[in-house]
Amino acid sequence: MAKKNPHLNPESFRDALATVREDGKRNWVYPKKVSGIFYKYRTYVSWLLLAILFAGPFIRIDGRPYMLFNIFERKFIIFGAPFWPQDTHLLVFLLLIFFVFIILFTVVFGRVWCGWACPQTLFMEMVFRKIEYLIEGDANQQRALNEGPWTTEKMLKKGSKIVIFGIFSLLIGHLVMAYLIGIDQVKEIVTQPPTANMAGFIGLIAFSGIFMFVFTWFREQACLVVCPYGRLQGVLLDNNSINVMYDYVRGEPRGPIRKTKVETATALGDCVDCNLCVQVCPTGIDIRNGVQMECVNCTACIDACDDVMVKVDRPKGLIRYASENSIQEGFQKLITGRVKGYMVILSILVVAFVSLIVTRDVLQGTVTRFPGMTYQERDDGLVSNLYDITLINKTFEPQRVSLVPLADGMSLEIIGEKEWVLEPQSKFEGRFFLLRDQSKVSVSQENVKIALMHDGEEIDKISTSFMAPLSQK
Repeated sequence: MAKKNPHLNPESFRDALATVREDGKRNWVYPKKVSGIFYKYRTYVSWLLLAILFAGPFIRIDGRPYMLFNIFERKFIIFGAPFWPQDTHLLVFLLLIFFVFIILFTVVFGRVWCGWACPQTLFMEMVFRKIEYLIEGDANQQRALNEGPWTTEKMLKKGSKIVIFGIFSLLIGHLVMAYLIGIDQVKEIVTQPPTANMAGFIGLIAFSGIFMFVFTWFREQACLVVCPYGRLQGVLLDNNSINVMYDYVRGEPRGPIRKTKVETATALGDCVDCNLCVQVCPTGIDIRNGVQMECVNCTACIDACDDVMVKVDRPKGLIRYASENSIQEGFQKLITGRVKGYMVILSILVVAFVSLIVTRDVLQGTVTRFPGMTYQERDDGLVSNLYDITLINKTFEPQRVSLVPLADGMSLEIIGEKEWVLEPQSKFEGRFFLLRDQSKVSVSQENVKIALMHDGEEIDKISTSFMAPLSQK
């Protein structure tokens, strides 16, 4: 186990939150505008991810959405593949794969997801924060504006910011609804009066209001209070996990470096104690205190520190992507026994999921006896049982199906159409009779199988029971 930073006093920061003042009120965070190589690449990645995110609902394959998470109708389309409530076990496997991947990724690379790909960070830092900088200025100007009196300038700036924030929140709310119910239904809600689809209208307003609240006021609290990922990393990270870290071996002891005082500069570490890493942090923490729950690995402190290191003629990387062991021992080991274990588990889950996808039935039927009835004796000497059948077409094409009893001497009588046509992505419910000559009944209840036929081929066997009185010989 690698040693911890010997220069830290845990009492100085672990007993309080950076966003809470001593009196218990919120300490509003005003992160200073940052620039640098990491911020530039994060901006490029954000543009790409936001473009994909907004394009998602419009991507269609053969007229159907590429991604749909319709929790209201329990209908999901993931990467073009449909999933029904009967595919719950597949969704469970998919969620397990996702969670194990997140765990594996976190064990190796820490919270890179939070800083580079999380929608909360993308929208907050790359959309809403940029708008705020453009309207209200940098951190000191924002602080002065908020603490100052309500002048005409303040009202114009605050009003315009709220209006623009509201427009973007509406866009995001519509985007989320498009993923939930489909872009076509969202278009109908938008183009029709609210009374024509009140539930959809309320959903749009609710989602837009939530995002307005989060990005206008709640902000970093979504990461600190609501999101469980920050707390989860406490049990996932180890001394080999890569995070945004301060090199305390190189940086301590801290102090201002003056080129005219060579002996003083030699006795000090590379950290000049300028606090810029704290000023640019969107969650208000001091990265020099080590790995903290509040850190989202946004790299703002790296860019700020590198800029200072260049000015004082010191090597970059005092704050960098590193692990505790690489700082203390000077080497990095990524593939540990723990990582190998997670990789094995993930591989097993992926293989199992692919196998289930390949072997799943795209047409599925369920037969149940009609409630409250056993058998019916007919005048022609036949005994009949009435059944309900539910057929699900998981494909995107219409399917023509029929039923054939597999028991000897048994016939089938469908109520209504003799052959059923299932619409794409639909559920069909019907009824039918199974019939047998009473003189050939040998048991009062027998298990029978019914073949579900499609284009003359048997695609499934459905089991049920048949009841009849014993024949009198």
